[in-house]
Amino acid sequence: MKVKRINQIEDFIKEKKEASLEELKEHFNVSLNTIRRDVNELVKMETVRKVYGGVVYNKDGETTAYEDRNISHLDEKRRIGVYCSRYIEANDIVFIDSGTTTHYVLDDVDRNLSFTLITNSLEVINKAVAFPNVALLIVGDTYKRSTKSFTGISENHTIHKFNINKAFMSATAFSITNGASNTDILENKTKSVVCKRADEVYLLVDASKFGKTSLYTYCNLESIKTIVTDDSIKQDYRTQLEKSKTKVITL
Repeated sequence: MKVKRINQIEDFIKEKKEASLEELKEHFNVSLNTIRRDVNELVKMETVRKVYGGVVYNKDGETTAYEDRNISHLDEKRRIGVYCSRYIEANDIVFIDSGTTTHYVLDDVDRNLSFTLITNSLEVINKAVAFPNVALLIVGDTYKRSTKSFTGISENHTIHKFNINKAFMSATAFSITNGASNTDILENKTKSVVCKRADEVYLLVDASKFGKTSLYTYCNLESIKTIVTDDSIKQDYRTQLEKSKTKVITL
């Protein structure tokens, strides 16, 4: 309920460009303290910024449209995703993250292969329906249009109990110090839980993501088994990664 309300508040402020706390309180029929807490979550996500008595929509912090991000570095993303298809084996329990690279993982998987697929990505769900022997599990209870993903997991959600063999993860940014990170606190929670439950974490990122840090870290370098990226990664960064236990594959 909280996740859904926060998304509705974000949409409300985006449409109106600005809103007072009192206006939000009345519109969503909750207490002022609840509105303040929800607004603070949006401030952390850089979606809105506070002004005296209310909030304004933060256009500068608006997430780039999914379609625009999908086009950016398209060839590299497709190569990375398709390469990772080889890691999915019969009877695996696999998580495929939302993102503009990860959905390509299914493109070269045997359509008749039997495995369990867990995902929060609408793109992955749409592709998975063509696999007759795949057991498909969807996590997240609220759809987020800007990322074509489902967000929001409660403490008693079954994902906390899933035994995942392999997790194929996306990231907004990656650095040696801060690991894999993203900007959305709700997506971050799902990513963090998945990485803790997975035996093997594969990070699928094009080279433009390296040497950067986003707002929330969900997985440190030492917890990542393999990073799959493109060959435009800078040599000094590749050298630093080679000093770690994480395998780095460049395509």
